[in-house]
Amino acid sequence: VEHPPNGQGATAILLLNILKHFDIAAMDPFGAPRAHIEAEATKLAYDARNRFIADPGHTTRLDHMLAPGTAARLAALIDPTRAMPGAAPLTEAVHKDTIYITVVDRDRMAVSLIYSIFWSFGSGFASSRFGINFQNRGAGFTLTPGHPNEAGGGKRPMHTIIPGMVKRGGRVILPFGVMGGAYQSTGHARFVTNLADFGMDLQDAIDAPRSFSGVEGMEVERGYPDSVRARLAEMGHPVVVPDTPIGGAQAILIEDGLLVGASDPRKDGCALGY
Repeated sequence: VEHPPNGQGATAILLLNILKHFDIAAMDPFGAPRAHIEAEATKLAYDARNRFIADPGHTTRLDHMLAPGTAARLAALIDPTRAMPGAAPLTEAVHKDTIYITVVDRDRMAVSLIYSIFWSFGSGFASSRFGINFQNRGAGFTLTPGHPNEAGGGKRPMHTIIPGMVKRGGRVILPFGVMGGAYQSTGHARFVTNLADFGMDLQDAIDAPRSFSGVEGMEVERGYPDSVRARLAEMGHPVVVPDTPIGGAQAILIEDGLLVGASDPRKDGCALGY
């Protein structure tokens, strides 16, 4: 379950739909082939995001974006041995003011909440009823005439923050989220495939090293061996080692009457139960 437009949640769903066309489970979870396929799927999914996602009243191609045929056609564009150019980015200023919290109570009601003021400037207004600061998200618009996400009065811009949930049999079994700006859609896909394809437990799925093909190049965390970075570079990826860790996740698994919490060591969060 992902956040609808104007959030980028559909991007994570499209990314997972593309990855279904590859035998991810047969790959080394920490090897270059998996990182490469994920990077290529990310480029294609983010290109679709940049074309289609906007204010709910202006997002008209969502069904096309999420159609199985769209994922199949995009997956067919991926060369397993060679990197393609990255998606042309929208205005996405780097920001570090996001938090994610998830809670499950005794009745198994689950909350998946992500919040960011994006930039402090322009975020000085708060709801008199709830005391929640409004977000300064104007930088998420584009100035391209005629684009669904073109800046305009009465519109909400495309934004990156997306709380997530996994459901089974109609019931929520896993509220989760991954902070990290533009990375979040890829972070959701990486987290879900760590669980579903590689059978990692909740904490291992969060702790595992990450990579991300974004505006800074192919970021590959230090948790990967140098041989993986070298192989990705041979494939044509502009590999960089990020100065700071990629993203930050929190999650709670509801399983067999138990609640299992996990928190990302990349951030200053923790898992608490009572």
